Amino acid sequence: MRSSTALARARVILSAVALLGAFAGHAAAEDTAATGNAAATADLAAAAQNPIAAMVSLPFQNNTFFRTGPDNDTANVLNIQPVVPFNFGEWNVITRTIVPLIYLPSVTGSLPEVPSGGESGDHFGLGDINISAFLSPVSEGEFTWGVGPSLSLRTATTDRIGTQKWSAGPTAVGLVIDKPWVAGVLVRHLWSFAGKSDRQDVNQTLIQPFVNYNLPQGWYLVTSPIMTANWKADKDNALLVPVGGGFGRVFNVAGQAINANIQAYYNAVHPEFAPEASLRLQLTFLFPK
Repeated sequence: MRSSTALARARVILSAVALLGAFAGHAAAEDTAATGNAAATADLAAAAQNPIAAMVSLPFQNNTFFRTGPDNDTANVLNIQPVVPFNFGEWNVITRTIVPLIYLPSVTGSLPEVPSGGESGDHFGLGDINISAFLSPVSEGEFTWGVGPSLSLRTATTDRIGTQKWSAGPTAVGLVIDKPWVAGVLVRHLWSFAGKSDRQDVNQTLIQPFVNYNLPQGWYLVTSPIMTANWKADKDNALLVPVGGGFGRVFNVAGQAINANIQAYYNAVHPEFAPEASLRLQLTFLFPK
């Protein structure tokens, strides 16, 4: 029963996002044809795929996790991820915030970045908010980079959907824009420094390589798996390594620039009871200067 309920909830969320994307895509076809500005679309696509672009954006990233826990339940995480840049002469500071809304059925195992433990039962609520700030040079070259601190706040509304720890560490990103390619990697490591003493300390690495191949009319192919390593777990349960990818499109609807994509991943390596697969749907509102 719990598995059916979780799957039903996930289907509702996925259907809503899919309908929104379909509506936007239909509306975009006319808008793109009307503008016909292929060069501008290509530039916007490259900026949208750059995690440290000096551009305000508001992504909504929905992740549905399949075959999680001993009963193969379905879990869901909606990440709201505003990006706000600040310019200081020859340097930019790009802030990236991740606000996760998490649904976990009662018997699921751990999700990426959410260690197992805490209360039992179904849970839905706010997870741990993460804030990163990248110092990046203002550059027009093919290669760009950013480095800075990352802070994970103890904001989870229940024990089970958060670490119950305050954590911090370094983060860095480097990428090459050589059209039609945009490729790079984002790395982050967090250590806990405060929080509940009866919860496992945080010592976790996140690595996200990303490769985009841009096609005409704003379409693109993409792979951007999120790999994690929990150095506090035993070796059989430390790594999560997804394999997969998807496609997307950058377009305009009534003058609003939007980046939408869908990606599917199979977890080739994963901890016991962690998800075996995931589906990522992302809709990003872009606000270029």
